[in-house]
This record gives sequence, structure tokens and C-alpha cells, in this order.
Amino acid sequence: MKDDVVNLEYLFSKVILLVTALFYVNLIVGQNPSEKYKNAYKKYEDAKCPVLQDSIRHFVYFSRDRESIRNHSFLKHSAFKGAQIMYAWKDLEPNKGFYDFAMIREDIEYLKKHDKKLFIQLQDITFNPKYIAAPTYLLSSEYDQGAIMQYNDAGEPDGWVTKRWNKKVRERFALLLKALGKEFDGIIEGINLQETAIEVKQEDDSTFSESNYVQGIKENMLALKQAFPISTTMIYANFIPGEWLPFDDKGYLRSIYSYGESIGVGLGGPDLMVTRKAQLNHALAQMHEGRFTVPLGIAIQDGNYIGKTGADIDYNEEEDKGERARKNIVPMLHAFAKDFLKVNYMFWVNQEPYFNDDVLPCLTF
Repeated sequence: MKDDVVNLEYLFSKVILLVTALFYVNLIVGQNPSEKYKNAYKKYEDAKCPVLQDSIRHFVYFSRDRESIRNHSFLKHSAFKGAQIMYAWKDLEPNKGFYDFAMIREDIEYLKKHDKKLFIQLQDITFNPKYIAAPTYLLSSEYDQGAIMQYNDAGEPDGWVTKRWNKKVRERFALLLKALGKEFDGIIEGINLQETAIEVKQEDDSTFSESNYVQGIKENMLALKQAFPISTTMIYANFIPGEWLPFDDKGYLRSIYSYGESIGVGLGGPDLMVTRKAQLNHALAQMHEGRFTVPLGIAIQDGNYIGKTGADIDYNEEEDKGERARKNIVPMLHAFAKDFLKVNYMFWVNQEPYFNDDVLPCLTF
């Protein structure tokens, strides 16, 4: 009888262990942390046009195509506060210590005539292997060649990265920011640094390290804020090399968001991709989960109007002529940005036919 009791207790313990194991397996499967926000966008699928006026400041993003602001349709729409234009470092400092801001002055004056403001995006990296944004003088041994080619997941050249982890390069960048701030702080709406996502590893450059890169980003943020104490400052903090959230969390991206809040630099990112885990688990999660007093911003860039990005292998923005049967997702994107991200700025890319066909009919206030 005693042996029977022992056997029953043994069998019962095994059943408990099995049930417990199955419970945790189901729990893990049901709460995959990488899919935490995968259905968040569905709450906003019923959003309709026109979008009601709110506190978000809307800008049209022209990338480096600054000439397109002339006689553009957004100039007559009160919903848009101005234009976001990208200016390459090498164009603003063609020679060491010599700054040429004529393009910026010209754009400010033109926009001012239409009661619009300029938001500068300062370019120091590119996604075109044929184009380097760094000034020529940086591409010398004094600055360890100043920039390096980055490669995509397929191993193909994907653009040039200015060595943000190099102290001498950062010193020159800080001087550029100081010169820009001296002339334009309080005049322009704001200025943002490009995205933190790059494809560089220590095997590519022995001077590169993840920690040095993060520190370099923070030093650039501080230099930006010191140069522009009045105008809005912002950085697109989306991905950090060597880290992949939520599973490989080294605290890099979180620390940048925390640092931005502590020094008064706004935060955000490119590519409002509400159905992709990569974006949802990085920049979008940081904005949603944080409590910020600094401005937050999100950009709707090439391809985003149909759920694509310029980095997609199966998508070429140059060949995108518009999907005839597409659903206009602009109201959903706006509602998601407003409610889920709580942004202060939205930057809508000037991509046709989407801007005129989808954006303008929605933002009519």
C-alpha cells in the first residue's frame, strides 16, 4: 500500500511538471515579446479622411530636392507648417572652416513669403554608394578617411557613413553645428540629425565599436542642443548596430532616448511602418513606452504610403508610379502617430502620386 502511494505521488508530480511545462510553453508562444505591438495599428484602421486639426505640426519632406518647394501645392494649405529639407555636410562646408549657407538662406526666404517655416535635416550619411555626404577634406588620413562604405544584408554597397565614432570627425561636425546655430537658431523651425541606423562592424573598421558609436551619437546630440537652444532639435534614433530589440537589448537605443530627454533633444525616426516588427520594436516602441517632455517626431518616407521602405529589396521608389487599387492609409498613419506615439511633428514625404492624391485630401484643415 505504501508503495502504491509513493507511485501515485510520483505520477502526480510528473503530471504537475508536464502541465506546468505546457503552461509556460503556451505562455511564451502567446506572449512573444517581438510581437507585442503587431496588432496595435488595427485600432486605427477605421480612421477616415478628412483628418481633424490637432496639435501636431505637419511638414512636407523634400529630401535634397529643395527646388521642388517652388510653387508646390503645400504652400497654399494651412495644415502644413513648412518644409523639411536635407542639406549635405559637404555642401554646407565645401572647404575646411569655410561655410556656405546660401541654399538655406534662400529656402528660408522663399518659405517665409508663404508663411511657412524651414526644418533642416543635416545629412552626414547616404544610402547611395555613388554619393558621399562628408566634405572632401575629411576623407584624409588626418580624419582616418572620415567615412566608410556600408553594405546591406545582401553584401552589396549601400551608401557612405561618416565616422561618427571618430573624435576628430565629431569635432568638425560640432563646429558646423555651431556655425549653423549662430545664424539660424530661432529663425528655423528646427533641425534634426539623420537616423542612427548604419551597417558597420568592427571587421569593417578596427576603430569602430558599438559603445564608441553610441557615445559619439550622444556627443553629436549635445553639440546640436548647444548650438540650437531655441529652435527644435531632434535626432532620428531608430536602430543601433550590434543590438536587436527586444531579444538582444544592450540598452543602446534606450540610452539615447533617455539622454535626449535629459538634455532637451527631441526624438523620433524615419519610416512610419506600423505593421513591421523591426520598426515597432525599436523607435516606435521607445516613443510609445516612454514619457517625454521633448518633442517627438515621425517621418513618412518613400514607400511608407503603401507599407514599403526605400531599403526593401522588392521596392524601388523611382519606379513607383502609384498602386491604383491601394487603400489610402494616411488617416490610419496619422491616428497611429497621434494616439500611439503621441508625436509633436509629422514629416510627410513629397512622393507622388501619394502626396497629392492621399495626403492633401486628408489634411485639409
